[in-house]
Amino acid sequence: MDLATSVKVCFKKYATFEGRAQRSEFWYFYLFLLLLGICTIIIDTGVLGHSIEEEYTPINTLASVITLIPSFSVSARRLHDVNRSGWWVLLYLTIIGIILLIIWYATEGEKKKNRFGRPVKIK
Repeated sequence: MDLATSVKVCFKKYATFEGRAQRSEFWYFYLFLLLLGICTIIIDTGVLGHSIEEEYTPINTLASVITLIPSFSVSARRLHDVNRSGWWVLLYLTIIGIILLIIWYATEGEKKKNRFGRPVKIK
């Protein structure tokens, strides 16, 4: 799966917390979020004249709100691919939990059907 396909799939499955997501779908979507964040900061500071030190800038805040649910849903689906409950996403609230989540996100998904469904096929 490439970057464009991943972004399209994640927005198509905007609030779908069921099923599974491949590593490529997850990591490409998070790469998109990183690039989007950089672009919104450039627009907010360079074009709109906001300071980088401001707690909230309009374009970046809007982008964050729009991508919040898809980022949680792809994270839950990624955890399903390694046979973990999507509720583990709540580990983002702890420092140690973030490390554990990164390890799980980088782990290869199960090649066979698990309790969350069949593996996702690359088209």
